Amino acid sequence: MTRSPTDTPSAQPAETSRPAGVSHPAGTSAPAAAFDALYAHCATALFHQTFLLTGRRTLARESVARAFALAWERWPEVAVDRDPVGWVRAAAYEYAVSPWHRLRRAHRRPDPPPDEPVSRALLDALLALPPAHRRTLVLYDGLGLDLPETAAETEASTPAAANRLLNARAAVAEWLPGPAEHDTPAEQSALLGARLGALALTPSPGTLPAPCQIRTDCERGAALRTRAALWFTAVLIGLTLFALLTAPGRHETPQAPAQRISGVPPRGGPREPEAQDVRLEKQLRGELVQGPARLVPGTG
Repeated sequence: MTRSPTDTPSAQPAETSRPAGVSHPAGTSAPAAAFDALYAHCATALFHQTFLLTGRRTLARESVARAFALAWERWPEVAVDRDPVGWVRAAAYEYAVSPWHRLRRAHRRPDPPPDEPVSRALLDALLALPPAHRRTLVLYDGLGLDLPETAAETEASTPAAANRLLNARAAVAEWLPGPAEHDTPAEQSALLGARLGALALTPSPGTLPAPCQIRTDCERGAALRTRAALWFTAVLIGLTLFALLTAPGRHETPQAPAQRISGVPPRGGPREPEAQDVRLEKQLRGELVQGPARLVPGTG
């Protein structure tokens, strides 16, 4: 069954695809004005929704701020999106259900539970669900998205999203007083949506960061990252040039240091002639060789 967000009888405000017009101070650029309008339209609602996913007010506010900072970084893409609210909502949900938050000391302890028993039981049931099932339940029964839209936003097939929804409802039903047996599935979904809306409105959003602050922090962070990238590139180029200038022209194999070797016989070769050797050589050169005359070389 296809439903629109306005069909859900929840207590949280309904969202539309495009924000309504919001007045802005003079001198504000058109992109900044559109961003501020989007923020004013859905920031509070996103806080309540992410609280259902996390059970922590601080993390919910952080998720909203992070989602809008990412939207401002990619504003040319978000501005032409057919559903900018859905784009920011998907970014906030992804950040809120990220598993690495469990490693952070600030988010290890949950917030104090709601005073109302049904709301407390519902929040415990939601936090006991796997993140994908929790997100599917909030989107379908809390916001009133239809099944294909819920599947697309959770990056799942329609049958997989339906299976997650049924399992999430069954798990939540074990924690809550069940609806009457004669209630239709639509009535049961409406009752669960109303309870989710009441639970979402339990915490106060407190002081959300102003949109101008988000834009300023985002631009400052982008400038710092750009300077860091330029500095790293300059250092890398400098090291490369230094290596090219100081490197030798050709490779020379280093000579091993000389070592004394023992146990090797002395080097052989001709010895110095003695006195008798010199006399014998002169005698042989001065006398004729004995033998036939033809063997004696002539002098002429």
